Amino acid sequence: MNKQFLKLILLSIFLVLNLVPMNAMAEANGVEPVPVPALAQKNCLTPSMVDLKWNLRKLWIDHVRWTRQYIVSAIAGLEDQQQVLARLLKNQQDIGDAIKPYYGEAAGNKLAEILKEHILLAGKVLDAAKAGNQADLEKYNKEWHRNADDIADFLSKANPNWSKKELQDMFYEHLKLITDDVTARLHKDWDGSISAYDKGIDHMIMFADVLADGIIKQFPNKFK
Repeated sequence: MNKQFLKLILLSIFLVLNLVPMNAMAEANGVEPVPVPALAQKNCLTPSMVDLKWNLRKLWIDHVRWTRQYIVSAIAGLEDQQQVLARLLKNQQDIGDAIKPYYGEAAGNKLAEILKEHILLAGKVLDAAKAGNQADLEKYNKEWHRNADDIADFLSKANPNWSKKELQDMFYEHLKLITDDVTARLHKDWDGSISAYDKGIDHMIMFADVLADGIIKQFPNKFK
């Protein structure tokens, strides 16, 4: 089956499953329900919109997934640590490449550069936490949050639909969830580590959707 056709089928199922209960609730409260076809049309996504959302979600899920894999490898001192780090850094370039069709080569490479710094600083935060070096932990954590500010500032200047404050808050939450995972693993709190990872995935899916929605609003002619 064609991959794009499968995506559209899945989105159609999602719309029906979410819109029908809304109408049932409306009827129960004495409100005239809106026909499902009209609601579906209002929320219709074109194939190019589906592709953008799908691709950005995949990239940001990989961001969390490979970050988690690096945390596991670094804390346990596994032999694959450098290979995992290389794959994680590649993900940052992939994210930068994903915005190049809209913002150009230089902007895509700049985003990749800032995101790679985010990863390298995360590694320093992890190393300091593992060593119990409080001074370095505070130092690198401050730089880590400064880098998050840089990411939010860069993106918000590129697209007026992206609020700097919203992006900043979302990236701070991302840092918190990574920190929660590291702390849990250092204390052998495996359930806590799994919980932080699950929350991290859900959070970055929302982040990816914010980016996708902003691009679609800024470049509507690319998504007809």
